[in-house]
Amino acid sequence: MKKFFKIIGFIIGFILVLIIGFGIYIYFWNENRIEKSKELSLRIENFESEDSDEYMEYSVAFNKAGDFERGFKFLNKAVELDPKLHLGYRGWIRLRKLRDYDKALEDFNRLDSLTPKFIDAPWGEDIDFLRGECYFGKKNYQKAIELFNRNIENQKEDWVDIHNFIYLGHCEYKLGNYQKANTEYQRALKQTENIPEAYFGMAKAYQKLGQIEKAKETILKAEKTIHYKRDDIYNEFLNEIYLSEVIEFKQQLNKI
Repeated sequence: MKKFFKIIGFIIGFILVLIIGFGIYIYFWNENRIEKSKELSLRIENFESEDSDEYMEYSVAFNKAGDFERGFKFLNKAVELDPKLHLGYRGWIRLRKLRDYDKALEDFNRLDSLTPKFIDAPWGEDIDFLRGECYFGKKNYQKAIELFNRNIENQKEDWVDIHNFIYLGHCEYKLGNYQKANTEYQRALKQTENIPEAYFGMAKAYQKLGQIEKAKETILKAEKTIHYKRDDIYNEFLNEIYLSEVIEFKQQLNKI
């Protein structure tokens, strides 16, 4: 029995030594990691690094926090070192975060010129879709239509982001082409029926066409599917809709 307890004590002691040893290892590993992180930050802050990725990654936290002045100080350096790699992200930030359509277009167009015969996808989105959004934001709807159609041509109808069709519908609506707008919204709905942006756009187009009953019927579909709307906790999209405006428009229709 004594031998048994000695063995148990030895095992427990061995496990404790392992735990303590591992804890010491983690402590010094973490201290070393913190020290290296401080050294890297200092090197980036002093613009001593020649690695464009380090500047880009360092800028992300500032841009997410809304400190674009500081974020762009490092992002611009990343672009300077490797424009082909980082112009897309800078253009994306200028479009999504700053609504600086002209500067975003400058970045997207420059990137496109650096990558001939290749369709870029800044931050995972097709470059022509993003340029189309820029022109939509600038209220140049005819140019936006051109870019969205080019994106559909490149990506193919069944694979393209459905919001290409939503934007095409919005552009046609803004140009007063209400029937054409509804045709574009229907192209989106062929992909999936759960697109409140399409229903909302169609309801407004039907109202303009004097088809009030169809408008009333369609706005109810927008309200029913609103939880499928395009949404991002970090960004407000140019074509983003809200339940409050859907309900407000429904109430307006009910007064007619």
